[in-house]
Amino acid sequence: MCLSSPTLVCSCPTSTMVSTTTAAVKDDLISNNLVTDFSSEDILVDKNSMPEDDPNGNTLHDAHNIRWGPQHAGAKLLASQYTNVLGILTADFASGIVHWGADTWGSVDMPFIGRNFLRPFREHHIDPTSITRHDFIETNGDNFAVIVPYLFYMAHKFTYFSDADIKRSYNFEVYMFLLAIFVSMTNQFHKWSHTYFGLPSYIVFLQRYHIILPRKHHRVHHVVPHDTYFCITTGWLNRPLEMIKFWPWLEAIVEKYTGAKPRSDDLAWAQKTEKVHDE
Repeated sequence: MCLSSPTLVCSCPTSTMVSTTTAAVKDDLISNNLVTDFSSEDILVDKNSMPEDDPNGNTLHDAHNIRWGPQHAGAKLLASQYTNVLGILTADFASGIVHWGADTWGSVDMPFIGRNFLRPFREHHIDPTSITRHDFIETNGDNFAVIVPYLFYMAHKFTYFSDADIKRSYNFEVYMFLLAIFVSMTNQFHKWSHTYFGLPSYIVFLQRYHIILPRKHHRVHHVVPHDTYFCITTGWLNRPLEMIKFWPWLEAIVEKYTGAKPRSDDLAWAQKTEKVHDE
């Protein structure tokens, strides 16, 4: 019958091949204790999905190329993008901590750090546009001095380390690179947030879409008593930190253990008036 029917002649080998494949897959599943009750859907799902005990899909299906899992090229690329955002967020948070510390504590009369570090913060609250009159070096020199040594070290690593060593620390280096770039540009972003005339259109675009610190957003910090919105790299963390009352909580801890009053020196400078002496 099979020889006299063309349809049967074509279907016999195909049916045999499908049965053989199904049996082989079932045997494979049984040997790996994956399922006990089989259907064609079970087999199809198993063959085309990622088994939890074989995330790279190399063992059960004898794959020559990694089809999924942490070593997949797409997965590694997507995972690396977290380091980019994390580097920017770290820079933003660090700018907030430094800004909060300098605005809130200490005195201009303190040795060395008073006049060299705290004085510009006091001046900025009294004359916010003073930063716009600083040149590039005066604005950014201190931050560049912090990050340049690590960038030299990074260049050394990428020049002299082996490929294997570089791959092991690549995501961390991407994180550190983004952190360094945004730390180095923090004061420049801050300066632009106080510049209302003559900014290049691309800077205005970056501000408008909150890629860097926007002008209107930063004005919140300049409402007396200057006790919020301290992050000045991108400002992305200002609202979340405000929502959880991060800065008041931190200030309460410092005040409890030191007795220092937040922003007392800043307020004193804001209240200073010129005294006229009669001769």
